[in-house]
Parts: sequence; structure tokens; C-alpha cells
Amino acid sequence: MSYLVLARKYRPRNFTEMVGQEHVVQALSNALTQQRLHHAYLFTGTRGVGKTTVSRILAKSLNCQGPDGNGGITATPCGVCQACTDIDSGRFVDYTELDAASNRGVDEVQSLLEQAVYKPVQGRFKVFMIDEVHMLTNTAFNAMLKTLEEPPEYLKFVLATTDPQKVPVTVLSRCLQFNLRPMAPETVLSHLTQVLATENVPAEPQALRLLSRAARGSMRDALSLTDQAIAFGSGQLQEAGVRQMLGAVDRSYVFRLIEALAQGDGKTVVETSDTLRMNGLSAASTLEEMSAVLQRMAVFQAVPQMAGAVDADDPEAAETARLSALMPADETQLLYSLCLHGRGELGLAPDEYAALTMVLLRLLAFKPAGGVGESAEKKTLTRAETPPSGAVASTAAAPAAVVATPGPVGGAAVKPPQALPVPSAPAAPVRAAPPVPSAAPAPAVPAPVPAVAAGTAPSVAGDHPSESFNDSEPPPWPGSDEPGTVTTAAAPAATALPVRTTERFERNPDVAQSFKAQNAPEYVAIPVRESPEPGERLQPLPLSAPTPVSARYTPTEEGDVWHATVQQLVAAEAITALVRELALQSQLVARDGGHWLLRVERESLNQPTARERLRAALEAAGHATQISVEVGVVIDSPARRNAAAAAERQRRAEEIVHNDPFVQSLMRDYGARIVPGSIKPA
Repeated sequence: MSYLVLARKYRPRNFTEMVGQEHVVQALSNALTQQRLHHAYLFTGTRGVGKTTVSRILAKSLNCQGPDGNGGITATPCGVCQACTDIDSGRFVDYTELDAASNRGVDEVQSLLEQAVYKPVQGRFKVFMIDEVHMLTNTAFNAMLKTLEEPPEYLKFVLATTDPQKVPVTVLSRCLQFNLRPMAPETVLSHLTQVLATENVPAEPQALRLLSRAARGSMRDALSLTDQAIAFGSGQLQEAGVRQMLGAVDRSYVFRLIEALAQGDGKTVVETSDTLRMNGLSAASTLEEMSAVLQRMAVFQAVPQMAGAVDADDPEAAETARLSALMPADETQLLYSLCLHGRGELGLAPDEYAALTMVLLRLLAFKPAGGVGESAEKKTLTRAETPPSGAVASTAAAPAAVVATPGPVGGAAVKPPQALPVPSAPAAPVRAAPPVPSAAPAPAVPAPVPAVAAGTAPSVAGDHPSESFNDSEPPPWPGSDEPGTVTTAAAPAATALPVRTTERFERNPDVAQSFKAQNAPEYVAIPVRESPEPGERLQPLPLSAPTPVSARYTPTEEGDVWHATVQQLVAAEAITALVRELALQSQLVARDGGHWLLRVERESLNQPTARERLRAALEAAGHATQISVEVGVVIDSPARRNAAAAAERQRRAEEIVHNDPFVQSLMRDYGARIVPGSIKPA
């Protein structure tokens, strides 16, 4: 005898053997017991959840004759009478199954309905079962509507579909609809355990858990995968073999990644990603498994009692509980969100493993500030702390610049000046003036001349914290227009470039005169405005930003009429190109019967051809027979109204994003910034 696959061998024969569909079983059983039978049933749900099985059990319940041949309609068919055995074997003459995927035309449906006029030959009822009913054409649906609504008393319709949204509402309203739900992994696991125990096939619990998750709610898929796993493992189910067969990612990798992310260990993250690449494991599967583990961690963090009551036989649950205590709850939520978004980015990257690595590094980079793996060095400008008020007062009279002394001339090396203490008083950075060419060029020296040490200068706008540059940053280039930058010029070889201030000139005039005698260029320290905080210039304008000029208009009575008319013409594609632009940019000034007066600001739009085509379109729409166009100031036009409406939608969209609690938490806790122009209204 040929082998019978598990999905067919263990197909339920009655309602008591159904698994995971108790809500459907209870409703149908009560209806059969009370003899409250509908003439049409619609079963919906994903593949492999029992739609066809329920249909056959229902047909047996309607036509069961009992072991003694005297039975009636029952919720527990006997399974041994002629009707039950024939339905199970698919040869019952009064039970007809039609596959609408391959018989979707009106001719097939009419051929089926022609059989409805004849009474049952063998059974108590005729049962027409139409599988994948959403594949029928509209004409086929229309052909069966009348019979479906008022069938003969001996005829029952059973429809099944995986996509009820495609079934016309006229059909849905004539049927009792039952939605068969996807089965939970725990339900599938329990059923697989019973089946394998009956088959005497040894199986590891973790292997069965992998098969239960891989079935994705379908019992038929679970049994089919079990058949494949038994063949792959030579009659036994082991976790390693099942994982290799499914191509699933070992959760030990996932646990290692999450623990490394929690500890900020970037080396382990990258090494684990490379291991996944070398083993050929799916990047999408990795992110999917990480999302599942993070979701379970979030549950344990929200309900600590569940973490303490995990199944000791499930090592994955214990490891998940341990990681939930290792990682903060907010970080778990962030990682979960990034994993979900990362799955959508895999198809955009040239290499899915590179995309996986970037997602993992993004998870590491978005750790909250002060974490274990946070880098101590920041490549950004930092704002100096504000000193006490006493310190500000004491340092207000400090010199604004430090003058370097002239070095020796010739081949001797120039000794760098000693570092001077930086005053604690806040001051704005200064921009050095361009050097004045010297009358007599100084001889060059082989050694480089140290740069002029810039001090502090009084700020015009008041006392503000100064901006300090990181040593790793390159110095600003001369002539830079960026606000807040300090521009330095190259000094002549043997001549130090002084910075001249009023206080120093009055205190030591002889030094100033000596520099003048050497015909050296002079620099005057001038205050400049404070540099903005890094990233501030990248932020979008406030929500109260002024409305663009193109979006400003003054509503007029004729403007409402003209805007509605132009929108109608544009929607009907009655005007295009230059004619459409003329209509959008013009203002309706007056209407005198069939004569309309328009006004535009640009003479280039007032072309005779455009006017004539606009007049013809208005006349065809029944509005005006003559138009006149003058040039002048326009205060109300359809273009301005459309721009105002677009600006309002943009404002509302930005307001929604800015007021979102999740966005605010990211900006507050992690220093996130909204990219300008990235917010688009729906």
C-alpha cells in the first residue's frame, strides 16, 4: 500500500477531532443539534486551517444515516455509514466540489446550477462546495446570486475562500460567514506531539517548536513539514536537522547578538554577523528571530511574573528571561522597532548581509547616552559650561589676544611659545582680518612658524558661552563664511603677527610703535556673532513660520466660483499646458452674463491662443461665452488657493510629527533630529 501523507492521514473526520477552531465547531454543532440550518455557508481563513475539512464534516452531518441506517441530521456523524464513507473517499454523488480557481467562468457555474433542479439521489441534501470562490468572475457571481439566495430546500451551498475581500457583498450578505483563525504555535505543537506519538517517531521538543513556528498558523503546513523532516532525519526529528532543513537561524546567534547589543560590544556583533554570512543563514530570518525574541523580552519586562514562571523545559524561554533583565525596557522597544524597519531595508541594499550588519550597527549606535559602549570622543562641537558670576566679573578685563614675540631670523628654528592658560570668562570667537601685504618681504625660515594664539574678545551681544573645537577637527579654512569660525592667516616667515586691541595699545605703546617701525601688518580683533549649536541649522523651521508669498491670498466672492470652475476643468482635462497655467494664475474680477473678466500678473500668460482655448473650454462647460484678460495685481487665484491648502496640509503634518510622543522621546533621550523636508503630508 502506498504511503499516505500525515496531512491526509490525520485529517479530522468529525467536529470533535478539529483543532484550534472551537468557535466554528461550537456554532455548527449547536445549529445541527437544534435543526437551525442555513442554506449557504462561507468559510474564510488562510491556507491549511480546515476550510475544506469543515465542509466535508458538515456534508456528512447533513447526510449521515447512522450505523443502523435510521440516523438523521446530527453533529456527530458516525463515519461508518454509506454516506460518510463515500464523502470521505470523494465519491458521494450528492456532494459536489468545484475548484473556482480553474473553473471560474459563467459556463461552469451554470452547469453546476443545472444540477440544482434535481433532488438528491442518495443522500438527504445536495451540497455544493465551491473552493476559492473569490476567483469566480463577476458574471459567474451574478449567475448564481438568485439560486444562492433562494435555493431548493434540499440544496446547501458551502463556499470557501482565502481572500474574502474579493467576494462581492451581494454574495456575503446571502451567507453565514465563519472565519477560521490561524492556529497558535502552542496548538500546533500539541497536535504534532500527539501525531508523532501515534506514529512512534522520536522527536526533540526544540525540533517540534521550530516546525510549529515555521507552519505560521497552518496545521496542514505543519504536518507537511513534519513529513519532510522525518524523511530528512531518517525517521527521527532532531533540532539540528530540522534547523538545517528549514534554513532557520539558530537562536543562540540571536541571543548572542542581543547580549552584545545590551553590553555595547561592537566586536561581538560584527563577528556574529560574519558568522551568519559564512554559514549562509538568511538575514531576513535573523531579523525576524530577533524581533520575536525582543517581543518576548518586552512581555517579560512589562509582566515580571511571567519571567519567573517560564517553562523549565524550554531553554529559549529561560534565556529570553535572562536577557530581559539585562536590557532596559526602553532600549528593548527601540531595538524591536529598528529590527522591523531593518527587514524592509534588506531589499534596498546591494547585499542583504551588508544590510544586516548596518541594522545591527544602527542598533548599537542608538544606544542611550552613557551606555557601556558609548565612545568617549565626540566629533562635534561642544558648548563650554558657564562659569560662576564671580569668575565672569574677575575675568572681564583679561586681554583679548596674546601677541607672539618675533622669532629669530635665519636658519635657526623658531621656538614655539609657551602655552598660556585660557581664561574662564566666556567670550565669542573672533575672526582675524586679512593680512596687509608687507612692503619688504621677510626672509623665509625652514622651520614652520607657530600659529598665533587667539585669546578672548568682548562680545557685542553679551556674555555667551563660547564654542570649542575638538582637536580631531581640521581647522577652518581662511575666508570661510561660516558663522562662529576662527580664520587664521599664514604669518610671514620671520615676523610675528600681533593682534591689536585698545587695552594693549594703551598699556604698552612702545611695543606697538616697534611693530609699526618694522612695517608689520596689524590685526584688530572684532567680535562676531555666536555660532549655533551643532545640528541647529539642520532643523526644520518652527511651526509658526510665515506663510510663503505664493500661499497668501485674499478671498473674494468671485474667487470661490472661479476656483471651483478651474478645478472642474483641470479634473476633466479640458485645459492643459499654457491654458491651464493661465486659468490657475488668473483672478476672476467680474461676471456680466456670458462675459467674464479675468486678471493676470504676467503678460506672458496673456496669449491670444491661450485665451481662445480657455474661452472654448468655459463655453463647453456651460460657463462663459466670452472672456477678457487684463494685466494687473492678483489677490485671489486658484494657484494661490491650492498653495495655501498645500501649506496648511504641510503644517498639519509637521505638527502631528512634532507632537508624536515617540518622536519627542527620541529627540529628548537620544538626540534625534528631524531631517528637513522629510515630512510629507499624506
